[in-house]
Amino acid sequence: MKNTALSQTHEALGAKMVPFAGYNMPVSYEGINVEHETVRKGVGVFDVSHMGEFLIEGPNALELIQKVSSNDASKLTIGKAQYSCLPNETGGIVDDLIVYRVKEETYLLVVNASNIDKDWLHISKYNKEIGAAMRNISDGFSLLAIQGPKAVEAMQSLTSVDLANIKFYNFVVADFAGIENVIISATGYTGSGGFEIYCKNTEVLQVWDKVFNAGADYGIKPIGLAARDTLRLEMGYCLYGNDIDDSTSPFEAGLGWITKFTKDFVNSETLAKIKAHAPERKLIGFELDERGIPRQGYDIVDGQGNKIGVVTSGTMSPSLGKGIGLGYVPQVFSEIGSQIHIQVRKKAIPATVVKPPFYKA
Repeated sequence: MKNTALSQTHEALGAKMVPFAGYNMPVSYEGINVEHETVRKGVGVFDVSHMGEFLIEGPNALELIQKVSSNDASKLTIGKAQYSCLPNETGGIVDDLIVYRVKEETYLLVVNASNIDKDWLHISKYNKEIGAAMRNISDGFSLLAIQGPKAVEAMQSLTSVDLANIKFYNFVVADFAGIENVIISATGYTGSGGFEIYCKNTEVLQVWDKVFNAGADYGIKPIGLAARDTLRLEMGYCLYGNDIDDSTSPFEAGLGWITKFTKDFVNSETLAKIKAHAPERKLIGFELDERGIPRQGYDIVDGQGNKIGVVTSGTMSPSLGKGIGLGYVPQVFSEIGSQIHIQVRKKAIPATVVKPPFYKA
């Protein structure tokens, strides 16, 4: 089990630590609902240093990224980031990721912790002919997500750049918390605004301490992975391993918007056919019409009790006070407003298909 550079800090703060993607991670401090509300209304900090980072460099860097990713990375200018996925050879998804263009011929790929080794092997396979320079820098870097509507105001004193001017999915490499050359990225997994900060492991404790000092007057708190999950689910953001995996196509998962056929990429011909004929099933969002909590793995059934799908992610929404979830169903049940049922133990609870995000600020 690996530790992040801040594991001892989390333990000293009383965090409940759990194994996650091979790391010892804080799942909660005060409780999910309190931490969730902190991010929705104020500012909270997640240690997500378990995420993976790859540097792809050199004159062939863009060619490699274009080959292995679904989105069109040629649209990226320096200082911009892009959500994308790595298609596999059978119509599914190896991983979803964010691509950053750091310099003219330098790109940073940020991948899911549980997929670091798998992604590296997959990209390396296609790089044999292309020959870009690849470096896995995951073990040397930390990542803090400073999220919430008060993040800009709370963090402005720590940097010389105007945080309010960094647009969504843009970033700068600048000074932050007394450290030079920190990536300050206007990205996140919560839907409440804020930044993600990339720095070296040797620097992150200083950054953490200064972030909490700067945010003290704004009620800043450390936030665990449990609240990160409820926050992302309220936005309808996919979680790899739950809502997307090696067997789900981008079009089933509603990720057609990051699948661009303006270029040739891994298995693009098959995915083009899937798009043309519309997939048989679709990832939907739903809200329970009665009291109950949908959980991953629960059956989705029709009005007669016949199984039509499965819940991929589900929770009791702290913001809405009702059960919400995602799941795959046949196209015929995927229309907004359709009535379905979620099998919660022995009871089929009625639910309505809705269009995410569930939470709207």
